[in-house]
Amino acid sequence: MYRILEKRKLNPTVTLMKIEAPAVAKKAEPGQFIILRTDADGERIPLTIADYDRAAGSVTIIFQIVGATTEKLGHMETGDCLCDFVGPLGRATETEGLRKVAVVGGGVGCAIAYPVAKKLFEQGAEVHAVVGFRTKELVILEDEFAAASHRLVKMSDDGSWGEKGLVTDALRGLIESGEVYDEVITIGPLPMMKFVCKLTREYGIKTVASMNPIMIDGTGMCGGCRLTVGGETKFACVDGPEFDGHLIDFDEAIARSSMYKPFERAAHEATCNLFSKEVK
Repeated sequence: MYRILEKRKLNPTVTLMKIEAPAVAKKAEPGQFIILRTDADGERIPLTIADYDRAAGSVTIIFQIVGATTEKLGHMETGDCLCDFVGPLGRATETEGLRKVAVVGGGVGCAIAYPVAKKLFEQGAEVHAVVGFRTKELVILEDEFAAASHRLVKMSDDGSWGEKGLVTDALRGLIESGEVYDEVITIGPLPMMKFVCKLTREYGIKTVASMNPIMIDGTGMCGGCRLTVGGETKFACVDGPEFDGHLIDFDEAIARSSMYKPFERAAHEATCNLFSKEVK
């Protein structure tokens, strides 16, 4: 069993948990993910590794409550145990040889962007972090990004945090001011990543995008994370989750991901009703 060592709310819908999982922590790298089950009858879901501590044998996950399993997970507390916690899975982010990188994160995707920025920073690369949220109330990991980057650009849709605008506005500003990047790494909502990649294509900057948002079962068996990269069919969970952003068919990926939203919403509502009855 995998004990919850710490639970912390980062914003109204996003929670951080540290899990006791020494075998996973020993091998974990930025960009990889785990698969967990809350209980023996629960579904399997993939969650990206947000951080790890090899000495303490812990792995940090950050999740947003959007479906039935994340709702169940959100009701668990420090000291409770998860039934399964399998990993690390997926291909780790390739960071070797990079000297100057822009890491662009959006929303809860910043939980995936942070460990990438941290590793690059620790390896001596110059890291410019561009992070965006809809409003100040939804901001997560601000202090962590500040500690793992040489330059932090904060953006919000309504201007309540940092500058008002989109991450693409900030990235374009950095590039046009003369900043030259070996690579841009982007992680966040699919439409955001689509437009980040469209922008960097204009300037010929290599860009890597994490397709973690479209993963479902994490093994390639369900086909839900199938996508087209450079005209070839790939699976985000087994071939990625990171790919050359200029080769991804984002329109196809966005259309496919929307197919599951009605089912996810229905399962979430059923789980919420179940917990409401238990409280009564």
